Amino acid sequence: MADIENMEYDSLLVRFKDILKHNNLKFTKQREVVLKTMYNNDDHFSPESLYMLLKESYPELNVGIATVYRTLNLLEDSDMVTSLSFGSSGKKFELGNKPHHDHMICKVCDDIIEFEDNAIEKRQEEIANKYGFKLTNHMMQLYGICQKCQKKQ
Repeated sequence: MADIENMEYDSLLVRFKDILKHNNLKFTKQREVVLKTMYNNDDHFSPESLYMLLKESYPELNVGIATVYRTLNLLEDSDMVTSLSFGSSGKKFELGNKPHHDHMICKVCDDIIEFEDNAIEKRQEEIANKYGFKLTNHMMQLYGICQKCQKKQ
C-alpha cells in the first residue's frame, strides 16, 4: 500500500513540477512541503492553518505565509486543489486527488463533513439533460449545524 501511495505522490509531484516550469517558477522545498503536507493530511486547510502546520512540522524550513498563499492559488488554478468559500472567513483548500464528493459545512464550528450520494449525482445529471446542459463539474455545499454543535445548544 505504501508503494502505491508513494507512486501517487510521485505523480502529483511530477505534475506540480510541470506546472511550476510552465509558470516560470522555481521548484523549492517550501513549495514542495505545501503539496506534501496537503497530501499527507486528509483535511480542509485555510492558508493560515496550513502555514501553522508547516511551521510546526518543518521548524528548520523558512516558509512564509505568502508562499503558502501563492502555492495554494497556483495549485487551485491548475486543478490540483479545490477550495470551499467561507465568505468573509476566507477559503479552505483540499487536495483534488480524491474521488468526487460533496460537503456539509457547520455554520457554528466550520466543521466540514464529506459525503457521497449516487442518487443526488444521478438527479443532477437528469436535470442537466432536461435543460440540454452539458454538465462538466459541480460542487455541492450544504450549510447547517453539525450534531456536535446541536448537542451543545
